[in-house]
Amino acid sequence: MTDRETAEDIEAEAARWVWRLDRDGRIPELEIQLEAWLAGDARRRGAFLKAESVWTLLDRAGGIASRSLARPARPISRRVLLAGAGGAIAAAMVGSGVLILREDRFSTGVGEVRRVPLEDGSAVAINTASAVEVAFRRTQRTVRLRDGEAWFQVAKDVQRPFVVEAGAVRVRAVGTAFSVRRRANGADVLVTEGVVEVWAEGATRAPSRLKAGQGAFVDASAVVRPAVAAPEAVDRKLEWRYGKIDLAGETLGEAVADFNRYNERKLVIADPGIADERLYGAFNTGGPDAFAAAVGASLGVEVEVRSSEIILGRRRAS
Repeated sequence: MTDRETAEDIEAEAARWVWRLDRDGRIPELEIQLEAWLAGDARRRGAFLKAESVWTLLDRAGGIASRSLARPARPISRRVLLAGAGGAIAAAMVGSGVLILREDRFSTGVGEVRRVPLEDGSAVAINTASAVEVAFRRTQRTVRLRDGEAWFQVAKDVQRPFVVEAGAVRVRAVGTAFSVRRRANGADVLVTEGVVEVWAEGATRAPSRLKAGQGAFVDASAVVRPAVAAPEAVDRKLEWRYGKIDLAGETLGEAVADFNRYNERKLVIADPGIADERLYGAFNTGGPDAFAAAVGASLGVEVEVRSSEIILGRRRAS
C-alpha cells in the first residue's frame, strides 16, 4: 500500500503539468494524460488551477523588451525552471531573477522579485527588499506589508474581503488587482483592475475609492493625494514585476533613486545640475551599468565606475 500524496507533492506536480502544457501545447495525448492525473485525487484540480494562475502572471515577461534611451526595443529571452522542494511550489525565472515560493511569510533581498500563489487562488508579486505576512481568516484575508512594495491579484470572495495593511494605511478589495508601496508616513496605491477602498486605521475620514488606472498616496491620517490617473502610467510604474524600470519623463534623480532600490552598487549624481534632466526608456532593474552608460551618452556626462558606486559626473566639454 502506497503512502497518500502530500499537498506539497501535488502542488509541485501541478506546476510541472502547467509547464508541459505551455511547452508542448494542449495536444490530445497530453490532455488525456492530464485528465487521468486530475482524476486520481480530488485535491489535484484545485492545485492545477492555482498553478495556472501563477503561470499567467509569468507569461508576459517573455515579451518584455529592453531598450536604451536611443535604441530600438529588443526582446529578451525567458527561461523558467520549475521544481518542488521542501513542501512548496517553486519556480525561478533565470533571466529576470523571479522566484515563486509558497509559504506564510515572504521577504526579498535587494534586486529580488518573488511571485507567490496564495491558498485562496490569489497571487502576489513582491518587489525588491520587501517583506509581507499572510494571515487568512474565515471572515477576512489579511496581508501585512512590513516593508517595501507588492502587487496583488485577488481571487474574488465576497464573504472574505482582501485587506492589505501598510503601517496605518489599509487597502481593501474583493476581487481586483493593485499594488501597495509602504512609505515612512503612508503608502502609494496603484490599481490595475477593479476598485479598492483606502483608509487609515484610527482616522475619522471615510474610506476613499480608487479604480483601475488610478494611483494615489495615502497618508496616516487618510488624506488621499492623487498621483496617477492613466492606465498606461500605472502599468509603467509596475514594470518591476518583469524586471524593468520604464522611464517616461522622470528626472535623473528619480531614476537613480529607483535603480538604487535594486542594486548593491549605487548610482551617485556628483553634479546636482543634471539631477533634473528628464529621461525616457526601459532598462533592466539589475543593469545600473547599462543605464549609466546610456545616461552618459544621452546627456554627455562623465561616468566613473567604482567597486561600490557608479558616479555620474559633470557634463563633458563640447
